[in-house]
Amino acid sequence: MTPLAGLHLRLQEQLSLLYGEEHAAGLADRLIAEMDFGPDPVEPLQRRNKWDQGDVMMITYADSIRRRGEKPLHTLKQFGHEQLSDCISWLHILPFYPYTSDDGFAVSDYDAVNPEHGDWNDVAAIADDFRLMVDMVINHCSASHRWFESFKRNEAPFDSYFVQASPYEDLSQVVRPRTSPLLQAVNTPEGLKHVWCTFSHDQIDLNFANPEVLVEVARMLKLYMQHGATIFRLDAVAFLWKEAGSSCINLPQTHAIIRLLRLLAEYRHADAVIITETNIPNRENLSYFGNANEAHLIYNFSFPPLLLHAMLTGNCRYLQHWMMSMPPARNGTTYLNFIASHDGIGLRPAEGLLSDEEIDQVADAMRRFGGLISSRTVNQQQSRPYEINIALFDAMKGTLNGEDGYQFERFICAHAIMLALEGVPAFYLHSLFATCNDTARVEASGSNRAINRHSWDFDTLDAHLQDPESHHSRVFLALKQLIALRAEQPAFHPNATQFTMHLGQELFAFWRQSMDREQSIFSVNNITDREQVIPLSALNLIVTDEWRDLISGRRYDEHYGELVLTPYQTVWIANGAGDAV
Repeated sequence: MTPLAGLHLRLQEQLSLLYGEEHAAGLADRLIAEMDFGPDPVEPLQRRNKWDQGDVMMITYADSIRRRGEKPLHTLKQFGHEQLSDCISWLHILPFYPYTSDDGFAVSDYDAVNPEHGDWNDVAAIADDFRLMVDMVINHCSASHRWFESFKRNEAPFDSYFVQASPYEDLSQVVRPRTSPLLQAVNTPEGLKHVWCTFSHDQIDLNFANPEVLVEVARMLKLYMQHGATIFRLDAVAFLWKEAGSSCINLPQTHAIIRLLRLLAEYRHADAVIITETNIPNRENLSYFGNANEAHLIYNFSFPPLLLHAMLTGNCRYLQHWMMSMPPARNGTTYLNFIASHDGIGLRPAEGLLSDEEIDQVADAMRRFGGLISSRTVNQQQSRPYEINIALFDAMKGTLNGEDGYQFERFICAHAIMLALEGVPAFYLHSLFATCNDTARVEASGSNRAINRHSWDFDTLDAHLQDPESHHSRVFLALKQLIALRAEQPAFHPNATQFTMHLGQELFAFWRQSMDREQSIFSVNNITDREQVIPLSALNLIVTDEWRDLISGRRYDEHYGELVLTPYQTVWIANGAGDAV
């Protein structure tokens, strides 16, 4: 059987689940034709890791760095070449398409680059320097998209491109992260219609029960691949399929669509990677690995709020319990670890892991440090904190007891933990450079999320990074040093073995072992504002190996001495298989 014939059968299997067996073969033909694989595509290898310990992602908007008289994508390429080429390998540019709201996530034209940012040549040029990740914002499009304009005129085929429902239907089970009305009334030549809006009335949900929408998405996927993208973030994908009488989240049809998109992407490019963005409770999030046939990577959404709680309280028991419960990712899949993002720190993934009271304590501390709290409606009545909106550097100002003098140390410790964990680490640009809260941007936009979406002037940022006294420079240098260390350690491969250690609630510690079992690293992190002392014997250092802290260079020749950690200090104690820098 040829690879193309095998692909056809695999597509049919998923399409039958969505649209029935009678339509599956014809739809598979259309998808294959749309993707333009060529006469003999190569069948992708299964369970292949498309990453290693040298891979680190940076997340940014196209215009997070600007220079007068220059398109931001051109500026980003130059900045990346000058400042990031030795520390970043994967670059996620958040939606750079024309849009009408939500900082790019209400896309008005999937086929174009926002002319204010640049053009497709700029995108392709960046893809020459980094593995490029782009967003596929496919749950919804802008109310100004030509598809929706045609829908309002009742023009085929767009008259069935969007999810419709009756305001008299019982939609009480629908789960969504917003408090705005779910349905929006729209005048059409056929009369009043009510369209589904999971996120806002400027973001109209697409109807994947119509296979024409899936074909459009395949066309979109091919276009992005033609301009150099190999990593695809499926935005808000958990809400993709709607079914009356259900929660309309995490439905089986959604998982089938992800499997389809993975097949299409991998058969066109062997190194293609699918990442699902599903800001939901941990057990549900894990389901997006499927049987190693859905997402290659899933966001580790529970990690940011649990790490923040540990840093605020000086107690890592919840972080430990969560980490022990996490299954090791199979080969060919791994986690995407992050602490901050353009959206803020989600609290839903902490539900069931932290109590409501503990979540409220975290939220109150963030307010004291200048942050804002976004809420969602529960049971159509009660409001609960949904997301913390704050620049991460400001989030690390202190503990539940208030601000202190350990902001820098706490911030670096948090990222040292992220860099050592199983998975691929992802830095939001504003964490990499320790940007502070942008309250003026909040006031100008009216959006809480704008607090962590600052736009830097290229020359101003460059001047900060050249100034050794600037906290921006100090943070960037410290993080680059840790990233360089990570890249040299086989025990930090995203799929290397990981075990949680129990050294008390003040020390978050875990053991990593390389896939060939030659290197071990003990990552021990003091998450308190007090010195911590433990016996070295607690680490079970093998006496026949030489051990040293990769970060400080200190050697541990006496295995029965003590390990003393200053407030928020991290040690990476490794045997001789790895190299310090």
